[in-house]
Amino acid sequence: MTARPRVLYVTDLAYEAKGRRYCDEDIFLTSRLRADFDIALCHPGDAPALMDAFDAVVVRNSGPVLTHQEQYDAFRARALETGKPVHNQLTGKADMRGKRYLLDLTAAGYPVIPTVDRAEDLHRLPEAAGYVLKPKAGADSIGLRFVPRVEPADLTGDVLAQPRIDFAYEVSFYFVDHDFQYALYAPHPDRRWALERYEPTAEDLDFARRFIDWNDIEHGIQRVDACRTPEGGLLLVELEDLNPYLSLDLLDAPTREAFVDRFAKSLHGLLA
Repeated sequence: MTARPRVLYVTDLAYEAKGRRYCDEDIFLTSRLRADFDIALCHPGDAPALMDAFDAVVVRNSGPVLTHQEQYDAFRARALETGKPVHNQLTGKADMRGKRYLLDLTAAGYPVIPTVDRAEDLHRLPEAAGYVLKPKAGADSIGLRFVPRVEPADLTGDVLAQPRIDFAYEVSFYFVDHDFQYALYAPHPDRRWALERYEPTAEDLDFARRFIDWNDIEHGIQRVDACRTPEGGLLLVELEDLNPYLSLDLLDAPTREAFVDRFAKSLHGLLA
């Protein structure tokens, strides 16, 4: 390996997301990471053809895998075959493998929104004013549907069903490797990406760390998305372990720079 590691940074700078500018975040991150690494940016569709020339691959704001599923599958297979270091590591059990993990966590008794995928399990969902249907391979709200009740026919195919939770707010906890970095929350439930800084309690962090510890990622960036219930507890909404958006533009400068430093340290640890 060269004295300065070569990193292929996978991102879709043209991807448009509601309320977020993915490209700005990756322009900022790569401008800082260049202090430690030789970096080239590429579209996720080009990663399989380019990755062999680099020491490691970083998957960041690359958009939903559904838009480039064939290329992503080729990239993942190639990385696993060659042992190419990838950040986030491909050992994750959460969103990088689809939404099936919500079923596993529900069955294991974790504090997660109750989730089923079979008609015979519908009785396990609590009574609610409405329900959510999610594709198991969904991302960024693609294919999301709201229904007044779940019918057996709704669960044909790769679909999950959950109750709609009357939550006070959503909150996200951001980790690099297993180290907590910061938290942000949406105080208005109807404005998911109008985020503000959140100071978590020790109990909040214990909640978030349960899912970080459950997942099999040693080197990577993860975002634990949760909702605060009317009873005051937290329930997991999603564990983003593939390419979570970080909302770095909402942080104060010291927190943002500390995150970049920890990200660089994580990359060095991956390469070591």
